[in-house]
Amino acid sequence: MLSRFVTVLVPLHATPTNQPPPLTPTRLLTEWTWQWSMALGIAIAGTLYIGGLVGLRRRGDRWPVQRSFSFLLGGLGSIALATLSALGTYDTVLFSVHVVQHMILMMVAPLFLALGAPITLALRTLPTRPRSMLLAVLHSRFARVLTFAPLTLALFIATPFALYYSQFYEISLRSDFWHAFLHLHFLIIGCLLTWPLMGIDPVPGRISHPLRLLMLFLMLPFHAFLGISIMSSTTLIAESWYLAFNRTWPPSPLDDQYLAGGIMWASGDALALLMLIALFAQWYASSQREARREDRRLDRLEARAQRAAPTAVGSRDDREQARYDQARAGQVAEAEMRPAGTGGQPGDDQ
Repeated sequence: MLSRFVTVLVPLHATPTNQPPPLTPTRLLTEWTWQWSMALGIAIAGTLYIGGLVGLRRRGDRWPVQRSFSFLLGGLGSIALATLSALGTYDTVLFSVHVVQHMILMMVAPLFLALGAPITLALRTLPTRPRSMLLAVLHSRFARVLTFAPLTLALFIATPFALYYSQFYEISLRSDFWHAFLHLHFLIIGCLLTWPLMGIDPVPGRISHPLRLLMLFLMLPFHAFLGISIMSSTTLIAESWYLAFNRTWPPSPLDDQYLAGGIMWASGDALALLMLIALFAQWYASSQREARREDRRLDRLEARAQRAAPTAVGSRDDREQARYDQARAGQVAEAEMRPAGTGGQPGDDQ
């Protein structure tokens, strides 16, 4: 039913008949493909980010270098690697290559994009009207729903199971449109989960650091479970597609599927560990910033108290001196008004 519906919307490719060349280490480094939609998106995102950096520099503001490297090289670079390199060339030929691409787009690229803090950069550099529009989007109910932590975690976990255990994966192999849509879907789902998890940009859905750790630990087992289920399966995923290549070079389709499950299992744990390290680093940086803010607050209070103390002491001394002078003046006046020979003590005249 799903395949008929998609076929009506988007014409699918014929079953592949030409055998691709073997994937060798040389081809892994030199085989590049062209996907204009991904290339255009990467170019636009990079241009906007660099434009924001230029605007900050002209104003004399500083921007952490590690954020620029994270977004431009780590984030956009990993997207280009996953879609335009040999991974993009062989992602419809080898299931194992597709899994590597899947993990990069869903976990690696979103992590580095979040660490690059592009929304913070935009809020600091955009003109008033676009900045107000961005703030309205960030504060909208739609954005709060999309970044609701339980929902994003459920989508992140359910997406691979729904993909590989349904007909949609084979449909994405046969259609350029659905293939590009799948890449974009991986990236968006990863960003919706990772952006609030890292907590650098002022996006809705941010939660406390202990809850972020809890979400990360909830993510850990599902990649291992999916990877093991793929490794243990004797039925090929998208069987008609992969068998139609009639490849004579290794690995065989079943061995390739076993390798894909192992890659998903191992890389899922490794990337979760990378996210855990990044989360601890953000937690430590946040606690350090909070400690510095508290130190500055206490310093201000202490300085204010020191400025107020001499004034208070001086005022108190002045008041006491004035009261003493008034009392002394009253005593002198009273003595002057007293008649001579009076007011003395008995025996003073002897």
